[in-house]
Amino acid sequence: MMMQRRGPHSLDADTGDQAESVPAPIEARRTEISASQLRTPPADAVHKARKELAYGADFSQAFAASIPEAIGTADVVGRGRELRRALSGAGSALQPLLEDPEVTDVLVNGVNGVWIDRGFGMERVHQLDGYWPSRVDVRALAVRLASACGQRLDDSMPIVDGTFPGGMRLHAVLEPISAEGALISLRTHRPVAYSLDDLQESGTFGAGMRVILDALIAQRANVMISGATGSGKTTLLSALLSSVGSHERILVIEESAELFPQHPHVIHLQERHANVQGAGAVPMPVLVRAAMRMRPDRIVLGECRGAEVRDVLSALNTGHDGGWATIHANSAEDVPSRLVALGALAGMSESVVAAQAASALDAVIHVQRTAAGRRVAQIGTFVRRQSELSAQLAVRVDEVDGSLHAGPGWDRLGERLGIDASFFTEANAQADVGVLAGHGMPRACLDRRRCRDVRSDKAGGYT
Repeated sequence: MMMQRRGPHSLDADTGDQAESVPAPIEARRTEISASQLRTPPADAVHKARKELAYGADFSQAFAASIPEAIGTADVVGRGRELRRALSGAGSALQPLLEDPEVTDVLVNGVNGVWIDRGFGMERVHQLDGYWPSRVDVRALAVRLASACGQRLDDSMPIVDGTFPGGMRLHAVLEPISAEGALISLRTHRPVAYSLDDLQESGTFGAGMRVILDALIAQRANVMISGATGSGKTTLLSALLSSVGSHERILVIEESAELFPQHPHVIHLQERHANVQGAGAVPMPVLVRAAMRMRPDRIVLGECRGAEVRDVLSALNTGHDGGWATIHANSAEDVPSRLVALGALAGMSESVVAAQAASALDAVIHVQRTAAGRRVAQIGTFVRRQSELSAQLAVRVDEVDGSLHAGPGWDRLGERLGIDASFFTEANAQADVGVLAGHGMPRACLDRRRCRDVRSDKAGGYT
């Protein structure tokens, strides 16, 4: 018998040990947002509170003037929380969703509904259907959120990216650019960094893959992590950086600070956008060049998405080993074409990108979202053939049983990491027969449609 362990991607409600041991189907795990979570103060109370604050009152005075009927301790605390949500943050409707530790994204599609992502795909929050009666109300919310990020959002600048002081990211689009009215996308920021142990227990990768990941860190390999939006690239990278030795200095370059590994010597450089006059911008390439003068042991680029790829590849080719970066791609094999496209933005030819990348990068780790959650799916290596750059699959994770399989690129990667080919036989032999290797769930649950047939015994294990 094996107990199911809760991990960072679990959606199970906190309902006791026996409930936690049963891997319920996704539909059952997507619990509805309770009405109490989304309770909002009356509009007139919010208006009164804002008026009192504008006249210089503190929050307690504004609260007493706007909601005088709150008497008991529980009522005062609850109504006060509702009023704070309405006056600050993302508002009384969206803030409870963002405070849910399982939610990674909150999307407002104009007046057409609100959707959230808790790691298993999009879910509609039906309780908020019709919450904003008109497009004007949604637009006002988008403008207020942009203002809270220090950004301007109006007809002259209808698209905005911003970051809240706490790290939450905002993207908003106004009509007529958006046909549905104002569109709001909020990406939550979790200050807690998961460790590699946490991700292994949650099923992101198995014990065999853990050996390879540890070796990539120990051997100071230069690695890119690829995947789609929300696939877990940043989470995995933060966990990997947490395992770097405490004697090393890690310099992280990001558009907005999202990587907070559990490491004693991490510093961040953040991109700065131009102001309303079009001045004061500090782009990524400038930050990369500045980072190389700050005595880093490891240079980490939060996301490689533009002309900064030239400076990153140059840095990794001049002795800055142990570098990491993330990139958007559909698979490990697609990363070379993505690098070539980004290199073109920096004026690099395909042959130059191929020469630089093949020399600088040791591996690419591809993560993807599956029906069971976020998983490490592939590891590839880069190969230069004349003027073309390609990726060879070095490690593939079987979707059915989680076993590891060597690809044509393993010889090169194994030599770099000091791991011979017999590793795969040993790693797969040590995997539990009845459980997906390191995935923490019974084989019957790989197909979520069959999870309804899984029952627990009285000890809380799997039958």
